[in-house]
Amino acid sequence: MKKELHKKLNELQATAICGNDISSSCLYVSALTIMYAGQFAWISLLIVAVVLFLFRKIYGEVVGAIPLNGGAYNVLLNTSTKRIASVAATLTVLSYMATAVISASEGMHYLHGIFTGFDVTIATIVVLVAFTGLAILGIGESAFVAVIIFIIHLITLSTLVLASLWFISNNGFQTFYINWEVPVSSGGVVTALFLGFSAAMLGISGFESSANFVEEQEHGIFPKTLRNMWAIVSFFNPVLALLLICIIPLAEVGDHRESLLAYLGQTTGGSWLAYLISVDAVLVLCGAVLTSFVGVSGLLNRMTLDRILPNYFLKQNKRGSNYRIIISFLVLCVSVLFVTKGDLVSLAGVYTFSFLAVMGLFGIGNLLLKFKRKKLPRPERARGISVVIAITFIAIAFAGNLYMNIESFYTFIKYLLPALLFIAIMLNRTILIQLLIDALEYFSKPLRKIVLFSNRYLVKLNVKINSQEFVFFTKGDDVAILNKVMQYVEVNETTKKLKIVNIKKEGESNDLLIKDLEVLDRAYPDIDIEFIEIKGTFGPEIIEELSKKWDIPKNFMFIGSPGDRFSYRISELGGVRLIM
Repeated sequence: MKKELHKKLNELQATAICGNDISSSCLYVSALTIMYAGQFAWISLLIVAVVLFLFRKIYGEVVGAIPLNGGAYNVLLNTSTKRIASVAATLTVLSYMATAVISASEGMHYLHGIFTGFDVTIATIVVLVAFTGLAILGIGESAFVAVIIFIIHLITLSTLVLASLWFISNNGFQTFYINWEVPVSSGGVVTALFLGFSAAMLGISGFESSANFVEEQEHGIFPKTLRNMWAIVSFFNPVLALLLICIIPLAEVGDHRESLLAYLGQTTGGSWLAYLISVDAVLVLCGAVLTSFVGVSGLLNRMTLDRILPNYFLKQNKRGSNYRIIISFLVLCVSVLFVTKGDLVSLAGVYTFSFLAVMGLFGIGNLLLKFKRKKLPRPERARGISVVIAITFIAIAFAGNLYMNIESFYTFIKYLLPALLFIAIMLNRTILIQLLIDALEYFSKPLRKIVLFSNRYLVKLNVKINSQEFVFFTKGDDVAILNKVMQYVEVNETTKKLKIVNIKKEGESNDLLIKDLEVLDRAYPDIDIEFIEIKGTFGPEIIEELSKKWDIPKNFMFIGSPGDRFSYRISELGGVRLIM
C-alpha cells in the first residue's frame, strides 16, 4: 500500500514547480511570435492569455471534482474508457519527455554562450542526470530548488521590464512607430494574428503540470497554482513582446531570435543585464527539466497503479519517490537526445503537438464530466460554451502549427505510434499471452519440451494477471447500473473476479439485489461475481479497512458518482475510481 512520506506542498512550492516550466516560455515565445505576427505579436499573446483564462476554469472544475494525479488521463479514466485515457497519458509523457530534453539542451546552449569550451550534448546529459537525482531525493527537496529558481526568474524578468520602460522614457517611441508601419509579411493582419497565435500557444505549455501532482499539494492549493501561472504568462509574455516592438527594429529580431531577451537586456541595460538574463535562462530552463520529472513521476505512478504499466515501477525508496519511474524516464530522455542528435526542431514537433493534444483532450474530458458526472460535487464550474470555445482555440492552434511545420508533425507521429503500440500491448496482454499459448500448442510436436516449459510459464502468468480482484460499492438494487458496471469491467479491466459490496443499514433487505446478481453472474460467465453485505456507513474508513483486509488497492475499487449530499470529497476516498 502506498504511504504518504512527505509533507504536502504549499502555494509557493507548487507554483514554483509548475511555474518554472510555463514561465520559461518568456525566454523564447516573444521572439517566435514576432517572427510570425510582427508588430501584432503582443495581440496574439493577449489572445493566448484569454484562452488560458478559460482553461483555468476547465482545469479547476475537473481537478476540483476528481483531485487525483494524472491530469487529462485522470479525467478521461473517470469519464470514458481506459484506452482513451491511455492515449492522453501517452501524449502527456511525450510532452514531458520533449520538455525535459529541449529545456536541458536550450539551457546548456545559453550557458555555452557565457562559458565556451564544453560539449553541449554531454552537458545536457549531466543536467538530466542531476535533476534525476534531485527528483529521487523527494518532492520536498525538488520544491526547495524550484522555489529558488522561480524567484530569481521573476526578479530577472521584472528587472528587464523596468529597464525597458526606463529606456523608452529616455528614447521615445520612434522604433515603435517604424515597426508599426512595416508591411505584414504573412499575407494580412488576420493571417499574421492566426500564425502568431498558433506559435504563441507554446507559451502555455506546462499549464497542465500542476494537475499531474495535485495529490502532493495541500488542500485548496491547486486552483491557486492555476491563477498564479495564468497571471505570470498573461503579464510577462504580451508586455515583453510589446517592449521588444518599442525598442528592437523588426529587421533585427531574426538575427537574435535564439537569445532575443538577452539582446533586449544588452540594448536597455548593458552587458550586465544581458549576462543576468542568460544566467537566469540556464536556471529556469533547468527548472523546467525538474518540472518534467516531478510531473511524469506522478502520472506514470498513477498509470502503473491502474495496471497500464508493469508493477515493476511501483517500487519506492525511503523518501517515497518512485525511483524506477524516474530512472526509466531519464533513459528515455537520453535515448531521444541521441536519436534526434539534439535537433531542437524535431523535439519541438513532439513538444508542440503533444501538449496541444493533451489540453484538447482535457477540455473534452471536462465536457464528459458535465454529461456523465452531473451530480459529482465540484468547487467551481466552467460554462459549457466556454469549454467549447477553448477547445476550438486549441484546434486552431493545432492546425496553425500543422501549416507552419508539417515536418514536425511527422516527427511527432514517429514517436507517438511506438508509444501507443506499447500501451496497446499492455492493455491487451492477456489476449496476446493466450494467442501465444495457442500458437505454442499448435507447434507442440517438434518442440515438445520447450513448449511444455513455455506453456506452464505463460499459463501461470495469465492466471496471475487475471487473479487481481476488483470491488464495486453498490448503493442499491438497480440492475441497469450493475449491468453497466459489468460491461465496464469486462471492457477495461483484466480480471476474472469482482466483489459487489453493499454497505447497508439496519433493517434493509437485499433480496432483489441478490437475484439480479445471480442473473448477471450467468450473463458474464468469464467474471466470478462475489456479493458481500456489510453493516455500517460508507466512507474512507471502511474503504481503508477493506483494502487492507482483502489486499486490494483502492484504485481497483469503483463507485458510482456521488451526489451533492455526499459527506466526503473524492480525494478523501484514497483513489477510488468513478465508473458510473
